[in-house]
Amino acid sequence: MYVPRHFAEDRIDPMRELAREHPFATLVSLGGEGLVASHLPMLWDPEPAPLGTLRGHLARPNPQARPLSDAGSREALAIFVGPQAYVSPSWYPSKREHGKVVPTWNYVAVHAYGPLALVDDPDWLRALVARLTEVHERASAEPWKVTDAPGDFVEAMLRAIVGVEIALTRVEGKWKLGQNRPPADQDGTVAGLRARGDAASSAVADAMAALRRTR
Repeated sequence: MYVPRHFAEDRIDPMRELAREHPFATLVSLGGEGLVASHLPMLWDPEPAPLGTLRGHLARPNPQARPLSDAGSREALAIFVGPQAYVSPSWYPSKREHGKVVPTWNYVAVHAYGPLALVDDPDWLRALVARLTEVHERASAEPWKVTDAPGDFVEAMLRAIVGVEIALTRVEGKWKLGQNRPPADQDGTVAGLRARGDAASSAVADAMAALRRTR
């Protein structure tokens, strides 16, 4: 990922927090038939330090869930995308000063790399599915649990999936939130995003404000 220095986020905790808040990842790898990508929720565990491990599961027929042929590469890339929104140059005070401004897009993203391992162990899969369910049911008034379904049905569902695990070797964070603009233009962007009123724009405005408080 192209990351200019002023947009780089090197701290592991903010990157892991982004993946926690936006866990639906794009998983990319290279197989014998070329590049393949899947979309799936993933858990980012902190161990082993310093980068941790990503875990998820794929449908068994998915090409990414097949044993690797000699023509492929086992390295994988998981992409997590956070808040993102279009930025109009009309929000910049500098537009009125000199007009040398252009549109852009503000966004937050994390790229996480490592070797892709397949896990075909029923106990491992059951534990993973239970964890994923617990995490994503927390906001429910009556959280669903894996044990709410009939045992034989759950066993059949587990046989239909394969686990994936990535022991991370490299992570990159990009917080492209207007740091390259003068403070007045950043203020104008936050105001413009908030005035737009949609959830995505408001989330980017919040991210910009939070970043300025920490840097």
